[in-house]
Amino acid sequence: MTHPSWQPWQPWQGHGGAPQPWTGPGAPAMLASHADRERAVDVLRAGFGEGRLEQPEFEKRVARAYTARTVGELALLVADLPQGPMPQPAPVTPVPRTFLPVSRPQTNGKAVGSAVCGVLCLVSFGLTGIPAVVLGHAARSEIRRTGESGDALALTGLVLGWLSNAAWAVLVTLMMVAAAVSA
Repeated sequence: MTHPSWQPWQPWQGHGGAPQPWTGPGAPAMLASHADRERAVDVLRAGFGEGRLEQPEFEKRVARAYTARTVGELALLVADLPQGPMPQPAPVTPVPRTFLPVSRPQTNGKAVGSAVCGVLCLVSFGLTGIPAVVLGHAARSEIRRTGESGDALALTGLVLGWLSNAAWAVLVTLMMVAAAVSA
């Protein structure tokens, strides 16, 4: 087997100048497919793009890659090149605190429940007023202790719950007075 005269430096040559056996996946005598040739040309293009090959040498190797019959011949063409583009480390630049996302505290579940019960007081004729008040006070206590968000929701539930309970208290008092007067 003769060595290509177009390669100035052939790292695969041993002491006697003969190519060393290829140790890639598959036998060197295995016939090369079109995909094998295209992969070899891609490696050559990457090497040329990185400045590892001069234009005339690149063109000769590409021509040899397209005429190669075996996988071993293709391996010899790309043996002195890295197998693809070399990754360049990206510069690490810290992001100013102004542009970092702000972590929002979690909303208290009891506060949400208090607000829902407070709003339901309007359609349930005040039956959810007591749960709204209980959940609102519990939520505001937890919010002060843990730093969660949802204080406005808890306060909404408290106000609507207390208004509902007050309306029921006035209604029951008026009914008792009316019952006492009519008796």
